[in-house]
Amino acid sequence: MFPDDIQQLAQQIVAASTARGLMLATAESCTGGLVASALTAVPGSSSALDRGFVTYSNEAKSQMLDVRQTTLMAHGAVSEETARAMAEGAVSNSRAEISVSVTGIAGPGGGSDDKPVGLVHFASQGPKGLTHVQKRFGEIGRDAIRMASVRTALSMLADQLG
Repeated sequence: MFPDDIQQLAQQIVAASTARGLMLATAESCTGGLVASALTAVPGSSSALDRGFVTYSNEAKSQMLDVRQTTLMAHGAVSEETARAMAEGAVSNSRAEISVSVTGIAGPGGGSDDKPVGLVHFASQGPKGLTHVQKRFGEIGRDAIRMASVRTALSMLADQLG
C-alpha cells in the first residue's frame, strides 16, 4: 500500500518506540490518517501507537486536540501555531509521549497567495521538545502532497526517537 521507503521508516519507528517503551500519537488533517495507517501497517505496532486523531475540521481540532478557537481564527488551520497546538493536544489527550501533527493544503483547490496548494505545517512533541517544520511541496498533485507529508511526519517521529 505504501512505497518501500515509507514502510521501512514506519518499521524503524515502531521498533525504536517499542524498544524505548514510548507510545506515539498522530494528529492529522490533510493526510486524513495516512501517517497512522503507515504505522499500523507494521506488525506489532500496537506496542508503539496509542492513537491517531483525524481532525479535518476546525471543530474537530478544537474538540479532540484542544486547539483554541482564538488560534484558529488568528492564524488559520494551516499554520505553525495550529500545528504546534495539534501536536501538544495529541500528547495531552492520549497515553503518548511523542506525537506528530500535519495540517496543510493538499489541493487541487483551497490555496491562496499566502497559503498556496502544497503548503503543509508539521509539528512534533516529544523528548526533543516541540519542533515545527514547514514545507512547500508545490502543486505536485494531491496524492503526491499527501505522500510527501507522510514521509515528513514519519521523519519527525524518527527524529524524536533519536
